[in-house]
Amino acid sequence: MQELEDIQLLHQLREGDEHAFTTIYKRYWKLLFSVAANKLDNLEEAEELVQDIFSDLWDRRETLALTGALPAYLAVATKYRVINLQARKKRAKAYSCYARENISPEDHSTEQWLRFEDLKGLLSGLVAALPERCRLTYQLSREMGLSHKEIAQRMNISEKAVEHNLARAVKTLKSGLKHLSALFFTVLP
Repeated sequence: MQELEDIQLLHQLREGDEHAFTTIYKRYWKLLFSVAANKLDNLEEAEELVQDIFSDLWDRRETLALTGALPAYLAVATKYRVINLQARKKRAKAYSCYARENISPEDHSTEQWLRFEDLKGLLSGLVAALPERCRLTYQLSREMGLSHKEIAQRMNISEKAVEHNLARAVKTLKSGLKHLSALFFTVLP
């Protein structure tokens, strides 16, 4: 009798009937969850796996063509999802062990250092391209650490002019770095 009901429910499901989907969900969720939980020993993973099965069932409702009983289909789907999840976890664990044994932290820091050096070079190029007064004001402030008052005295300009030159330089550099960083980080591995 339930098999006949399942056939009717599947027919209604193919037509997009949400009530039919909810009935199937309520009827088989606990069964699939207990199977997945026994195989995975992790309740959260089991719950997510079963949710994925039902989500896939809904997504494929219009093209789903079952040759056997619905419970058998759902059981096989659960079995294969469990197997795939366990295989992914096994590969991830193997890679993690390999990485821990074969890749040292220095390797990563070297890559970061090279990227930093490249970025520093790009910044130097942008600074060099600034108008002379902006460039000089920027270098005295950021590279030599002089105050606005000291820069104004050295360059024989007002402190307001120093602030204006710095603001202009920083704005230009930010804009240039924004465009370069988008290019820079898409090119690097």
